[in-house]
Amino acid sequence: MAASEFRVVDAHQYDYRSPGRWIVSHLVRRPLLPLVFVLSAIGMALLQSRGAVLTGEAFDAIVGGGDDRIAAFLAVVLLILAVRLSFGLVDLLNSFLAQWLAQLIERDAREELYVSLLGKSLTFHNQQRVGDIMARATNDVQQLNAMLTPGASLIIESLISIVVPLIIIGSLNPQLLLMPLLFLVSFVLALRHYSAQLQPVAGALRGQFGTMNARLAEAISGIEVVKGYAQEAQEQARFEANAQRYRDLFVREGGVQARYLPLLLYGVLVGLGFAHAAWLLIQGQLTVGEVIAYMGLLEILRFPTFISTFTFALVALGFAGARRILQTITTETELDENVGGHRATIAGAIRFADVDFGYETAAQPPPWPGAPEIPARVVPVLRGVSFAAAPGQTIAVVGQTGAGKTTLTRLINRTYDARAGVVSIDGIDVRTWNLDSLRSQISTIEQDIFLFSRSIADNIAFGVPGVADRAAIEAAARQAQAHEFIMALPEGYDTVIGERGVTLSGGQRQRIAIARAFLSDPRILILDDSTSAIDSATEDEIQQAMRQIMRGRTTVLITHRVSQIRWADRILVLKNGELIAQGTHDELISQSAAYRRIFVRLEEPEQGATTWAL
Repeated sequence: MAASEFRVVDAHQYDYRSPGRWIVSHLVRRPLLPLVFVLSAIGMALLQSRGAVLTGEAFDAIVGGGDDRIAAFLAVVLLILAVRLSFGLVDLLNSFLAQWLAQLIERDAREELYVSLLGKSLTFHNQQRVGDIMARATNDVQQLNAMLTPGASLIIESLISIVVPLIIIGSLNPQLLLMPLLFLVSFVLALRHYSAQLQPVAGALRGQFGTMNARLAEAISGIEVVKGYAQEAQEQARFEANAQRYRDLFVREGGVQARYLPLLLYGVLVGLGFAHAAWLLIQGQLTVGEVIAYMGLLEILRFPTFISTFTFALVALGFAGARRILQTITTETELDENVGGHRATIAGAIRFADVDFGYETAAQPPPWPGAPEIPARVVPVLRGVSFAAAPGQTIAVVGQTGAGKTTLTRLINRTYDARAGVVSIDGIDVRTWNLDSLRSQISTIEQDIFLFSRSIADNIAFGVPGVADRAAIEAAARQAQAHEFIMALPEGYDTVIGERGVTLSGGQRQRIAIARAFLSDPRILILDDSTSAIDSATEDEIQQAMRQIMRGRTTVLITHRVSQIRWADRILVLKNGELIAQGTHDELISQSAAYRRIFVRLEEPEQGATTWAL
């Protein structure tokens, strides 16, 4: 089983060896539905063919003479009516089953892809374009639905609608099979040629849609930058170029469809088939009614010939979408949830032993035609880092931008895994821990706060959904000095904030994040410059609350504020990914020239206060 940070217990296992096997494994998950669908399609073809034969019998009853020809004619008419009514009922069942099955598979595939994305590591997500992932999760999955119905369902019906009439034609007179069989051979060859031309266009079409969607999502996400630099025209031109390439691929697809031969072949079949039947009639080997029945059966072949124009296009697009979905699902991720791993209440001891880490970049396509592909490589970030923190201690991490401070904290909760050395919690390698048990006891508050487009109460209770009541949520907000501004909002704690919390100020977002951490009651708390957007007055108010929550918990603190660094139990000084000094503030001031050079005193006249920056 592939590694995954998250998986659903007892989830259905699908076949990932190819897009076709994957789709089939979805179909056979509920074998009764496809079986009844095929049986109903056979029933429809039999009833339709029987209707054509009865039409010929009605003609023979009229022209055959006899005193009872009117009664015989009426009897056949009643049979035709019964056949058509039965056909309508079976067709209704067939259409319902096709739609139901397609909707189920679309839902299952979308859920499967979403769970797969939840289980992928942050390294994977850092290398993906959000717009392209969204295109796969929405449009490509929806294309599966269209591929199944009307695509594949009509192809199956068409196949049956070809086989059954041929059997009935053979029962009328085996000689009548000559023209339909010649048509069938030429039809199959033409379809193979058609599909071979269509497949690459369909794949390119789905890929270009993902590219266009990625560019759109990027421009919308960075709309502030676009407007700030007055780059609307340039972004519009880039999007127009992507949209034009998408349009050109649609035109190419239309060109392939315009050269579709089977409809011409069917026209030839009707002419030659009628001539052949007329010759057999002259030879006395057929009745007029049998000729009419034969022509009615040939008319049934017109439907599969016509609909194959677009059904094969839908199937080609569906397979292209399935290939993109499967590519995402089967992409390997380096972290696993370790279901049987160590579970325990964390005391809070942290130890790094000669830890190295580097980010792996994705392979890049050739920069120009004929050039080699740019291979993936590892960009080193941390080298030989070793330190230890006892339970309840506060560890401050300082260093210049890019020194590896944030990366160090992300090794603690296994957002990333060390490439060398050991990171341990309570003396146990973090890779040995069950991932859910480990991460559920570690809270991280970063400078770039992410809030969901939900109510404020839901955002605060995100780490403990369904557990915390309103009183606990409000208590956490009071500790984070967030209660007052929340109550000033139109609907208080029930106010729904915009995506990423854009309707709130930076300080308000950070206080909600701090309240979220308070409520989850973590054993290890990571604060990555979490008070940078809070004014000095508000910061002074929450310092006491922060010290209270940090009491008894191991805290890893990244900050530029000397007032917070001073009272840390241990300070780590990073430079270019290496730990060059560690100790208390007083020890480092007296022993480390690098630590002394970090702080530069800046005056802030507008606040009448002093801050400290790197």
